[in-house]
Order: sequence, then structure tokens, then C-alpha cells
Amino acid sequence: MVELLSPARDFAAMESALNNGANAVYIGLDGYNMRAHAANFSMENLYQAAERCHHHRVKLYVCTNTVMRNKDIEHLKTVLPEIKSAGADAIIASDLGVLKIARDVGIDVHLSVQANVSNSESLKLLHELGVKRVVLSRELPLEDIRAMTEDSPLEVEVFIHGAMCLAISGRCFLSSYLYQKNANCGECLQPCRKEWKLVSDDGDVLSLGLAGNKGLDENKSLEGDGASLDESNSPCDSKGRVDKINGFKGHILSPRDLCMIEHIPQLMEAGISSFKIEGRARPADYVATVTRVYREAIDSYQSGDWEFQDHWLNDLQKVYNRGFDTGFYFQTPYQTSSYNQATHTKQDVGEVVNYYSQVNAAEIRLWNPLKVGDEIIVQGPTTGSIIQRVESMQIDHRDIFEAQKGQNVGILLTRKVRPGDIIYRRIKRNK
Repeated sequence: MVELLSPARDFAAMESALNNGANAVYIGLDGYNMRAHAANFSMENLYQAAERCHHHRVKLYVCTNTVMRNKDIEHLKTVLPEIKSAGADAIIASDLGVLKIARDVGIDVHLSVQANVSNSESLKLLHELGVKRVVLSRELPLEDIRAMTEDSPLEVEVFIHGAMCLAISGRCFLSSYLYQKNANCGECLQPCRKEWKLVSDDGDVLSLGLAGNKGLDENKSLEGDGASLDESNSPCDSKGRVDKINGFKGHILSPRDLCMIEHIPQLMEAGISSFKIEGRARPADYVATVTRVYREAIDSYQSGDWEFQDHWLNDLQKVYNRGFDTGFYFQTPYQTSSYNQATHTKQDVGEVVNYYSQVNAAEIRLWNPLKVGDEIIVQGPTTGSIIQRVESMQIDHRDIFEAQKGQNVGILLTRKVRPGDIIYRRIKRNK
């Protein structure tokens, strides 16, 4: 059975993964992972994280996949035994020195995508070195992945959803060059996600070769697909060339997000051990939605009656995304993305004051209006993320249709929530 592996930046995201069908969760540890600017777990709460996961019969993997210098290795020698003692099922690493220490400690190692493993001979050697699982390079087509899994002595993991990086398997130096922040030590400031202007210093018209860049739609090029401005103020002419004065402006360094929800059968039949969702910087509702959608799709295939459901893609489009693509699985991906393409956004409307388990209802203190029919998200470190419609509301045991700022209102909920949980209203974005 394939493993569904979800990210968690904090306990709320972890709980969301656990409640929506993840088989395993991966987290970052302060100082040793590729998301240094995101919320991470400390050694102090690692024990609690492992206990929560194992209570749900879910595995916990800890990221230690940054570039390691001598001082980092020496400190990790003291940390790894505690990671094992806390109950982590494996670490994710890219450094051979970390592999050696992990072998001495006796904790399983999953080799990170940062290692850019792209061939079967590497899998055989890594097996001899004691690696249990390899996260394959993002740049591999599905046919190559299938060939590697056929005779692999190791478990094979691949990314199936989330952000893609400009650099090969994430090894980028742009943030270091521009801001002196080392992306390979987890400090990436993502300058690739900005809108850039490209201008020739000699005044010649530049061509970006727009017509040759194809993605999900074989008839679609980059022109008019988020890379350039709209026709009214675009620096490009009708052939995608660049104005001598204004240059080319667009997200020319930012790929679209990976989305393989429509291709679960092909992935399942490729012999892959683990499907990985990218997103350790993403909030709990993102983790809840993406995990649930892929859980439903995987279960649909395993039940023997696979049929793609349109609402899966619609739900994925509601949370943060830069537009979707299939990465390198079938062809070269789109080379540019736009800003957040989520169809919906969140507005915080209140917090939970009390929860009454006998009637599955919560008292909510509102700081923005709320009405029956609104889609809400309840989010908290123990609750995770609950997404549902407001079916009814009451004040003083009297049914109401709409409540205003400053009021306390009772609503029915599908699961238990806790005082202090934040309530968001999900609304359509104005694009």
C-alpha cells in the first residue's frame, strides 16, 4: 500500500494531516531543515509530536537535510540520539556525514530530494550504505521513475503536489547571491517568486522563446499565461518579443505548482512507495484540504472503481496555489507562474469561547459578521483544521440567520474544538 506523506509546520497542521488520512507526517527541526523561516518544531515538543502521530498509527519523519558543516555535524551528534529517543521513525537527510551518524545511532534515513538521485546505480549504492528510502529527483519523468522502482532495493518516494523550485532538486544560489541568505541551509527568501523585468543592456529586442514553452495544455504557450502583462500594458508585442525600453516583465523564474491528482492511477502503477505533499510553510487548512483530496483519490483507486472527481481539483484550487502543472512527469513544465491562484481566501471572524460536547456546539465570539450558509474554517494546535458550512446559529437558544461583530453565537460543529481556536470565513477571491 502506498504511503501518503503530509507536511506540518506546527501542531495545527500536524493535526490536520492526522485527521484527513495521512499515513506519515514530516516536520522541520529548528536549525536543521530547509524551511528555516517557517514555524518549526523544537526538541522540547518533538516528543509530543511523535506521541500524537503514533496515537493515530501515523509515522513521523524529521528533516535534517540542510548543508552540514563541521560545527553542524558535531552538534547533530548530540541531537540525533534525542530524535530517536523522542520516537521519530526516520530522519530525512542529504549529507553523507549525517548518514554515518544516523547509522551509529540506529535511526532510519530517508535520503532527501536535495541529493538529486536520478538513476538505479545510485539506489544500489545507497542501499549498501544503509539508506532505507530515497526521495527521487523532481526532474525525472514518470517512465524513468517506473524503471527505477522495478529493481530498487530501497523504498522510493516522490513529490505529487505543491511548490516546484527553479533550481535542480532545490539547489539554488539566487537567494545567496541577492541577499546573502543560503537557500541550501534553509534560509531561502524566494526571490524567484517575484515579478522580474528583463531588459537588454545594449537596447536590442530580446526574445524569451515563448512559443516553445508548453505545459498541461499542448496548445498553450507562456504568452498570455501569467508570464507577461495583459495586452493593454504589456511590454511584449503580439509575438512575445520585448519592448526595448520597458523590457519583459513577469514571473519568469517561478514555476507553477505541481498537481498530480488527475494521474493517481499512473503513479500507483509505477511502484512508488510514498506520495509526498510539499508544504511545510503552509497553514493547517492547506494541509487538511490537500491531504483529504489525495486520500480520497488514492482510496478510490485502491477500491478498484477509480473515477476522477471534479470536486478534487476544485477543492485544491481553493487553497494557496500558483496555478497547476504536472512538473517533469510527462514533459517539461511551464517555466513561469503567477501570484497566488487560489479561488478562495480566508477572513478571520472570531474565536471559540466554549465547546459543549453533549450537543456538538461551540460558542463563538465574533469580530466580523457571520451568517448561515457561510463556509468556515476552525483552526487550532490541537483541533487542526475543520472546514464546514454553518448550518444553523443561535443566540440565547433562539435561531438566527446572521450574527454581527461583537456578538457571541452558538453553532453546530462536526468535530470537537477548543477555546482559543480561531474561526475563519472562506470567501471567493476577487481576481
